[in-house]
Amino acid sequence: MTGSTKRFGPRYGRRTKKKFDLIESEQRKKHKCPYCNKLDVRRVAIGIWQCAKCESKFAGKAYTL
Repeated sequence: MTGSTKRFGPRYGRRTKKKFDLIESEQRKKHKCPYCNKLDVRRVAIGIWQCAKCESKFAGKAYTL
């Protein structure tokens, strides 16, 4: 476990932290915009995504686009 799961220390167990790390790293990376095809879409809130280039907001899955 590396990255953001270090903040939990010895709590919650290895498997839970590993799943959390996979989900969180997937949601925080940049995704491809369905409108302008640029890799600049970020998550605004649960299920709400926004492209930084074309400023379009759209709905998607909670953690991935």
